[in-house]
Amino acid sequence: MSVPAVSIPGESATIPGGYNGDTPSPSAEDENIPLNLRRAAHRMQFPPSYVVVGFYRLLTDPHLRVPAWKKCEHAFMRGATVGLVWATGTYKIQKLFVEYFLINSPRVTGLSRDALFGIPLPFDVPTYATLFFLSSQVSAVIYFFLSRNIRIARERAYEQTIQSRGKGADWWQPYVEEWDNPPRVEPSKWKLSFFMGGPVGRMVAKVLSIPLNFVPFAGMFIAAAFRALGTARYLHEPYYKAKGMTKEQIAVFIEERKWEYRVFGFTAALVERIPIIGLIFSVSNRIGAAMWAHDLEKRQHYVATTKAGLAARSPYLSSQPKIE
Repeated sequence: MSVPAVSIPGESATIPGGYNGDTPSPSAEDENIPLNLRRAAHRMQFPPSYVVVGFYRLLTDPHLRVPAWKKCEHAFMRGATVGLVWATGTYKIQKLFVEYFLINSPRVTGLSRDALFGIPLPFDVPTYATLFFLSSQVSAVIYFFLSRNIRIARERAYEQTIQSRGKGADWWQPYVEEWDNPPRVEPSKWKLSFFMGGPVGRMVAKVLSIPLNFVPFAGMFIAAAFRALGTARYLHEPYYKAKGMTKEQIAVFIEERKWEYRVFGFTAALVERIPIIGLIFSVSNRIGAAMWAHDLEKRQHYVATTKAGLAARSPYLSSQPKIE
């Protein structure tokens, strides 16, 4: 049930916590907000930017790039060698499969010899689709060899990003509710969200999205949309753990920012599905998630000090009366 608006001269009629529209967020132009949070507010207005910044930092910061590469180098080379042999040996067979099954089923796959979903393309679609399938298979082979090492590299990338900000374990404070009237999340809903964001749920999502691999290009977007929220929640698990948040608090926290989480998760899941390069994004997305968590925690600190009366009260927290 939404909270009614209150009209107060000279002030906005939207009450933070009134669950009837977009999630409120601190305005970057609010003069009461400290400069460091003002910059963070700019970044938080467009969460996919953290995916881009995370990738950029991984490529340009040797303190992040070198340890990750050293951890994965040998396994990657072994996987790439096996994948290359597989691709070379099965190219002709897979091209025949694409030509006789996928190209001849345009209503299902959207493919024809010169078009994708009816859109003319300036290249040979069967060859391109075959290369797409092969590159996806090579990625799977590489990941098979990398699975353990890349998991460690991801965890280290997140931790090293936080450390690069000069923050210790004591910087993460207990959860502070930012909305005057937080949304209520049904237990069945957040339990499903936790399941889909967990190891078993992610495996189920991967299995269910396997048929989408037979729909080149478009299948990537559909699968990313399907896994968006679970991916974002999974990437922020270290953040919730650092704050000691309960499952109910996590569910409310995500619900208050559901569109930010969805668009971030969609972008992260999409780039991770890019053949071969997606393996790099699977590491850099941890960096981006850590940077977003850092900005979210800055806001948590600001809200805590404001509620305690130690900082100027921002319009974000509203000077309007709380409505029960």
